[in-house]
Amino acid sequence: MADAWLPGAGRIPVTLDGGRLKGGAPRVVWFSSESDPRLVSARSTAHDLARQGRPAHLVWNPCAGEIVHLLPATLAGCLLDDPVRGEGRICLQIMVVALSREPFTTGPLAGLDLIMRWLDTWGVPRRWPAGPPLPAPQSYHSERRRRPWSRGGHFGASQVPESLQADPGALDIRRITGQDTPVLELPRPRQVVAAGGPVGRPCLPGQSPTPDSATDLLSRRLARDTEPFLTPDPV
Repeated sequence: MADAWLPGAGRIPVTLDGGRLKGGAPRVVWFSSESDPRLVSARSTAHDLARQGRPAHLVWNPCAGEIVHLLPATLAGCLLDDPVRGEGRICLQIMVVALSREPFTTGPLAGLDLIMRWLDTWGVPRRWPAGPPLPAPQSYHSERRRRPWSRGGHFGASQVPESLQADPGALDIRRITGQDTPVLELPRPRQVVAAGGPVGRPCLPGQSPTPDSATDLLSRRLARDTEPFLTPDPV
């Protein structure tokens, strides 16, 4: 069973949370604090968020490997607004002590394995349905579409529907979720459809039918053309 608190992380108790979760695909949203991780600690950032009434679930300093936990995974965080912050079986918010102009994936990622293993226990898919987050300030114009969001997985704050945030910058998503992470979502294969229904193997957009598909189509056409033509009996 998944643990509501990240084992091994420090904790800072807070009294404010984002309310109950509404169910749906599990997801995680990555933020950046816009502070230098070489100068600012995760604990200091976590205290600032708590004082502001904006607690995230985790605050992580990737240079020091310091992780501080403020809210259990079973409650919504406060860095996003309603209703999106409560969407999902879990909707984890991770504040990374980092700068958008210097994305945290360009430096050390101490402690990331611990975080990813915990996310795996919650069933968060290792994919980025909206693709890699855009760099700032281009990220202010991100599409923030509902369809990728509904699939669950990993998102930058700049990709969340109804969000106005531009962080965390142009992340190298494969350094977070692994080298097998697709950078772009591939279209699903489509089938060649004849009058009698789908035949042959699926074809990708722009491809011609496979030889087997073409042969099958020709066989159907010949069978149709060679059917006996029946004339009515004389009266």
